[in-house]
Amino acid sequence: MIRAIDGMPDGTLGFEAVGKVTADDYRQVLVPAVEGAIERGEVRLLFLLGDDFDTYSADAVWADMKLGAGHLRNWKRVAVVSDADWLENSVKALGWLLPGKWRVFETDDLDDAREWLGR
Repeated sequence: MIRAIDGMPDGTLGFEAVGKVTADDYRQVLVPAVEGAIERGEVRLLFLLGDDFDTYSADAVWADMKLGAGHLRNWKRVAVVSDADWLENSVKALGWLLPGKWRVFETDDLDDAREWLGR
């Protein structure tokens, strides 16, 4: 599931992946929030994959790719918060393909990720 994170800076969105994330989670939670941010002009998104995160379903991976591909100009900053080394390495290797600026933060640096989004 995907759930909203409270206490985000103005103009930013925050979500946490918990358990298994599916395409329905994207459609019901993430897509409406991102579309609202696009209507306001830009997307600044924090996505936390903490200890309670398990996996993405195949349809969720596809939903994620479709979400990122829409309105490329509107993506300003994405902070991914996770202790998974493979995720940080993937963002570094493929960052040039991703819309906006992306940065990976360790889970202990959640407050730094929030601050970076608000700049």
